[in-house]
Amino acid sequence: MMKDTVHLHDKTFRVMIPAAEIDRAVTAVAERINTDYRAKSVPLFIGVLNGSFMFLSDLMKKIDFDCELSFVKLSSYSGTATTGQVRSLIGLNNSIEGRDVIIVEDIVDTGESIEHMVRDLESRKPASISVCTLFFKPASYSKQIPIQYRALEIGNEFIVGYGLDYNQLGRNLKDVYVVTE
Repeated sequence: MMKDTVHLHDKTFRVMIPAAEIDRAVTAVAERINTDYRAKSVPLFIGVLNGSFMFLSDLMKKIDFDCELSFVKLSSYSGTATTGQVRSLIGLNNSIEGRDVIIVEDIVDTGESIEHMVRDLESRKPASISVCTLFFKPASYSKQIPIQYRALEIGNEFIVGYGLDYNQLGRNLKDVYVVTE
């Protein structure tokens, strides 16, 4: 059952996007990826932890071609704000040379993390790199890396739920909530 509001740490959040709307958006982006990658040879999805885990799980259930999955962990947030510094915490261990790679993010706002990751992956000589994100903040995005697959576009609000957190709380919520303060 959906709660209208949740309280995490010192902040209150209200429902912004219900689970059913998220599911429709994930289905639509999966259909686009299926069309674009079905004929490719075993593309590699790279999930960016921790935030993408719910999105990536639901996305994978809707992908209808053979693929592989790996994870990386980056960090650029403290509380509700980006630090502007991207730290690689866990890296990719397999070779991606000649592979089609799809980066799966929970949210793309300024683009710092995506730019950092794409530059690192490009040095490993993949056949192609695409970016898929659940949430895209066009007003915040300041980079030139194309974001090919955008499930939902939002404003600059701070959100939690469906994998996104506020100081590690709220990832388990099935709906997405926006801060009210």
